[in-house]
Amino acid sequence: MAIYILFEGFSHGLSAIPYGAAIFKLMVSVLALYLLKRFFGGATYASDRLMHSKVVMITGGTSGVGAAVARALALKGAQIVLLTHHAPSDPFLVDFVMDLREQTNNELIFAEQVDLSSLHSIRLFATKWIDNAPPRRLDMLILCAATMTPLFNKVQDETEDGVEVNWGVNYLANFHLLSILSPALRAQPPDRDVRVIMATCSSYVTGTLDLKDEEFQERGFASAKKARTSAYGASKLALMIFAHSFQQHLTAYQRPDKQPPNARVYLVDPSWTRTPGMRRFLTGGSLWGLLLYLLTWPLWWLVLKSPEQGAQGFLRAATDPELGIGVGGKLLRECKEAMLLREEVRDEGVGKELWGVSEKMIESLEKEGVERRKREKEPVKNAEGGGMEAKEKASGAGKSVGGGSKASSRSKRNRKAA
Repeated sequence: MAIYILFEGFSHGLSAIPYGAAIFKLMVSVLALYLLKRFFGGATYASDRLMHSKVVMITGGTSGVGAAVARALALKGAQIVLLTHHAPSDPFLVDFVMDLREQTNNELIFAEQVDLSSLHSIRLFATKWIDNAPPRRLDMLILCAATMTPLFNKVQDETEDGVEVNWGVNYLANFHLLSILSPALRAQPPDRDVRVIMATCSSYVTGTLDLKDEEFQERGFASAKKARTSAYGASKLALMIFAHSFQQHLTAYQRPDKQPPNARVYLVDPSWTRTPGMRRFLTGGSLWGLLLYLLTWPLWWLVLKSPEQGAQGFLRAATDPELGIGVGGKLLRECKEAMLLREEVRDEGVGKELWGVSEKMIESLEKEGVERRKREKEPVKNAEGGGMEAKEKASGAGKSVGGGSKASSRSKRNRKAA
């Protein structure tokens, strides 16, 4: 029957087949939609490499691309340490970890509380991690966490330390975390394949860094009158410059065993992906924006990658054996090595200057944080001290009253005895 219908269509045209023209148009539309989806979905990477005994630390691993990366590596047997701002006892985090363990049949999935918007929280975790003898095993550090200020947002968001949120979370937090964890990465045995993978974005091309500006040296872009998109691009540009400087920092380390350095840094551009952060950016953080996003969702479904598609570059950076040899510092886009479009990314002078500015900025912000926490504790101490003084006075008054009553009773007995 099908052969006869096709024969009629080829012999006498689509008009000879009932609804032939409509069916043909539908088939062409479905094929075009499929090809467009494949095009926007990007490249895929398949690897049979197992990750048993590997300890992988991931930021942003509870949503979006980070969650997809964590799940894929957990399926390969890796031990996953999720760095999240949620407390370990948070019901959401407990359910997330338990579900991930069940889905991947991997019990080696844990969570540590690290708030990337707080330099103090980062230092507490990182110093606790490296304060161990012998050094804890750490094979891989994947930095997926990032933020982007929503479109048309007139309010300038800041971190707990008073830094513009894009600069503070996307760059300064990663710089602070890696600076402290550097000894743990360099102390790994020479036969261990150690990798640091950072998430970047093509918007780094639009970023500008004014390292001589005093306002920038103090707060990043907190007080500068710049567009939010330029602040985001600047944070990604700074992260890429730091990635190459950190690779040089790891390579220059002279190991006590005289073995060559075994830690490599890679940058991954997942492209535009349907993540909670992207949805917040497109909706502008408003209900009307969310409604518009829902109405145009088919368009975003077509042109934006899914989190699993966006994770493909990270999976190659994490599992490709070829990337475990040679020199790091490469940029991966669509699972392939891509060319850098900004010369200052590899400029050693710019890298050293940015490193120095970042250290001074963190030192200043941490000192302010210490003073702020002291001021926050003072009212509590004063209240507690005032309560203790009141109790002491009350108890002292009770004793004096009691003592007076006893003395008076004794005096009465003495008078009677007399």
